[in-house]
Amino acid sequence: MWTPHAAVALMLCCAITVPAHAALVAMEGNARDPDNHRLLYREAHLIRREGERPVERMVLYRCPNGVAFARKTVDYRNSALAPDFELVDARGYREGLRREQGKPVVWSGKSPARGLGAAKAPLVADAGFDEFMRQRWPQLIAGKPQALAFAVPAFGRSLPFKVRSLGPDNSDIVHHFELHLDGLLGVVASKIRLEYDNRDRRLLHFTGLTNIRDARGDQIEARIGFPQAPQPADAQRWQSAADEPLAACPLGR
Repeated sequence: MWTPHAAVALMLCCAITVPAHAALVAMEGNARDPDNHRLLYREAHLIRREGERPVERMVLYRCPNGVAFARKTVDYRNSALAPDFELVDARGYREGLRREQGKPVVWSGKSPARGLGAAKAPLVADAGFDEFMRQRWPQLIAGKPQALAFAVPAFGRSLPFKVRSLGPDNSDIVHHFELHLDGLLGVVASKIRLEYDNRDRRLLHFTGLTNIRDARGDQIEARIGFPQAPQPADAQRWQSAADEPLAACPLGR
């Protein structure tokens, strides 16, 4: 069953044409069971940036045996915080956000696209959350919780969230944050824990419900670690990720 946290995972169609001078980097993530540390799936991210500005992202999701079962593309050119994106899962699910007449709409499965209503807080979608964290970093580490409206395609709307600092660890290298639903829903809904590197504001760990589902259609709860900083990658790697066929496979086996 999908819950309000479905689209928060730090988080496809054809490659998008971007300026030739955009830098391409790659990073890997491992999603593990929070209780027994069993590997559930892997994430392979490719990100194109112009300076500090993200342009597009592609993510291949792989089962432990290496089979790619889902692909996501993210286009930041309309908005760094609420980018257009599409997730395609070979096991029969897709969701995303796009602009129609300049306005964001979301869809999931076979449901028709629905426009997002106005929100009091900034609209954030999918991988745009990482950019939101970078932009609001000074306020967050100063102890000021930040509100956002997170687009949840499975619900056809955005939901109010707040992110707050839990402080650094003893080394002062890792900074801990918590993301939770705002208002009464936040009392009963599970929270998401985030760990960022204080030095470069890079996501190190995400712990909570993801937007990847198990065989029953339930969201997978995982602790996703990104052990290494992004590394330079060549253009062929992007094309290979875009062309790789997807196949259904059981997760975590």
